[in-house]
Amino acid sequence: MRVLFPLLLSLVLAACGGGPSAPQPAPQPPPGEIPAAPPDVPVSGASSEASPPAGSKPVQPPAAVIALGHGRTRIGGMSVEFVRFDSRRHRLVVIDQAGGPSSEFADSRAAGRSSGALAAINGGFFTPQGEPLGRVVTAGEARGGINRASSLGSGFFVEESGGKLALLRRSRFTGGREALQSGPFLVENGRRVGGLSADSPAARSWLATDGASGWLIARSSTATLAELAAALEGAEIGGIRVQTALNLDGGRSSELWVSAETPGGPAFTRPLWNKPVRNFLAIRRR
Repeated sequence: MRVLFPLLLSLVLAACGGGPSAPQPAPQPPPGEIPAAPPDVPVSGASSEASPPAGSKPVQPPAAVIALGHGRTRIGGMSVEFVRFDSRRHRLVVIDQAGGPSSEFADSRAAGRSSGALAAINGGFFTPQGEPLGRVVTAGEARGGINRASSLGSGFFVEESGGKLALLRRSRFTGGREALQSGPFLVENGRRVGGLSADSPAARSWLATDGASGWLIARSSTATLAELAAALEGAEIGGIRVQTALNLDGGRSSELWVSAETPGGPAFTRPLWNKPVRNFLAIRRR
C-alpha cells in the first residue's frame, strides 16, 4: 500500500496539469499571408535608404557658374574679342530700332547704355531701306518676316518663354520672347559647317554657346566665313568650348561694346568707317 500511494499521487498531479508540459508548436499564419519578420531583423533585399526608381538617371550636380568677363585671344591666326556669360545669371536680349538704323542709337555703346546692359554687339542683317532681313522679336513684339530663302537667315537666336537661350535652325523656330534671325551657322554639334564661302574676307560678329549655360558674343578680325568656321571647330574661348556658333552681320556692321561693370571692361571696338546698324544683342542681368 505504501508503494502504490506515491504512484497514484503522481498520476493525479499529472492529470491536473501540475507537472511539466510538452512543448507546443508555433502558431501558423492563416493561409495566403506572409509571416512578418521579427523585430530588428531586416527583410532580405530591403535597405534602410529608398532606392531610385528603375530606369531613372542619377542626378548630376549643377555645373559651376561661368563668370561674366571680357577678354581677347587668338585662334586660327585671327584675333577674337569676346564677352562670356552664364545664361543662368544673365539674359541676351534684342534691341531693335523700329525706325531703322540710327533712328534711336548711333552704335552699340549708345544702345547698351540706354538699357542698362553689360555689353552689346551688332545684330542681324537689314535691307538697304533699313528693314530687318528676317524675323526680329524684342520684348515679345515681332517685326519683319521670316527669311526662308537666304543662308543669312538659316538660324535663330531665341530666348524661350521659360528664359532658356537657344540657337535653332530656321525650321525649328516657333517663336520666343526674344529672337533674332541671322546666319549662316558656323559650327553645329561641335563641327564646322561645310560649304561656307571662302571669299570676301571681313571682320566678323558672331554668337556661340557650349550647348549648356556657357555663351559668348564675339567680334573677330578679318576672315572668310569658311576660315572662321574652321578656327571655331573644337575651339575653347574664355573657358567655353564652342558647340554651336551663328554668324551675325559683319564687315562694316561689326562692333562690340563692353561696360565698365563687366570684368575686363570697359571696351568699345568700332572702326570709324563702320555704318549704323538696325539692331543689337545686349547682355543683361536676370
